[in-house]
Amino acid sequence: MSTSQKDRDILRGLAERVAEIAALPVHKQKAELWTKLNDLKPVRPLVWINEICWNEMNVDDELTCRCEDEWARGQECALRRLLYQWDHLPGDMIVDDYLTSPLAIRSTGLGIDEDVDIVRTDETSDVVSRWFHRQIVEPKDIEKIKMPQVTHDQEATEGNYQKMCEVFGDIMPVRKVGLKGTWFAPWDELIRWWGVQDAMVDLVARPQMVNDIMSHLVDCYLHQLDQWEELNLLSMNDDNTRIGSGAYGYTSELPGDDFDPDRVRPKNMWGCATAQIFSEVSPKMHWEFALKHEMRWLERWGLTYYGCCEPLDIKMELLRKIPNLRKISMSPWIKPARAAAEVRDEYVFSHKPNPAILAEDRWRPEVARDNLHEVLEKATDCHIELIMKDISTVRYDPRRLWEWETIAMEVSEEYAP
Repeated sequence: MSTSQKDRDILRGLAERVAEIAALPVHKQKAELWTKLNDLKPVRPLVWINEICWNEMNVDDELTCRCEDEWARGQECALRRLLYQWDHLPGDMIVDDYLTSPLAIRSTGLGIDEDVDIVRTDETSDVVSRWFHRQIVEPKDIEKIKMPQVTHDQEATEGNYQKMCEVFGDIMPVRKVGLKGTWFAPWDELIRWWGVQDAMVDLVARPQMVNDIMSHLVDCYLHQLDQWEELNLLSMNDDNTRIGSGAYGYTSELPGDDFDPDRVRPKNMWGCATAQIFSEVSPKMHWEFALKHEMRWLERWGLTYYGCCEPLDIKMELLRKIPNLRKISMSPWIKPARAAAEVRDEYVFSHKPNPAILAEDRWRPEVARDNLHEVLEKATDCHIELIMKDISTVRYDPRRLWEWETIAMEVSEEYAP
């Protein structure tokens, strides 16, 4: 169905402002900085903010959607959030000079969904507490995990593309874009079906069962990746695409040799993996029950990112086995001095400041500044990105996050080479 004139006017007004921002020369300059960082060249720490508690961010109705049609409201929400971040907490963000029309990619999934009880403390928030009901109990339960089957709904892809072109095409180009990589965290899935405590106990009690199920699950993911490649559904992610749990993927080292721009392959792209539930698991067990299996996925990609919330400063000997590893998550739970000594200048040190600073009863900007200095003073020889993420709450005071961004940018400049 066509978009109403009211909705069309709202969307076009927002897109016009995005186009003006995208035309600014600063984006080229920022892209050069991100490229240097990911190429392991000297550059100041770069700053990016993600996973924002949008339910607490609305100021002066900047995020209030006014479109009536569901499709239009989805477009409007994305545009308003982009503009809000640019206005209040940009860090080193980059705004595309085109709009994205995603391919309509379908999958039958893994054949098993989480059975979960949810408790909310804020009905407006997506952040919830979960209790998982166990579905993986015996070795035979491996049969519940199915090989996904992928299809591309070309009619839906074309329909959405034409609709976007009709609304935005004379303001900004619209591009069809496929999958720019994917979040690969098989243990995030397993604990939802297995239960966290039960899964950890079975690492010791039934190791063969754990290995068998993990191997099968990775087979399923690889089967899906093969289909994405065969159906030509992948798009390059060496741009302002988020890589793993970090920031942008700009680099001069991709797409690499033997590249066909009409058929992107995993080896031309960034990949990632994480086993964040293994935070308290030893390096030896991390290899046996996670990384040994994840390596089959990681080796398919040109460059890779590893980790999320798990403290990896004690597992660098393990991670050095990944031949194409470039970026490593350094969560709030690391020891900064040890992490810097282990990572050195050989990888991107993808640091995640603790978002709890934004959730305290009283906002303490001086502590936020000191926390950044504490890490950066110890990691002066590292290539650093500062990623503020997992922001569950700012206590309905958005200016805390605005001010954190200002502080982070000021501090990062102090460490420019």
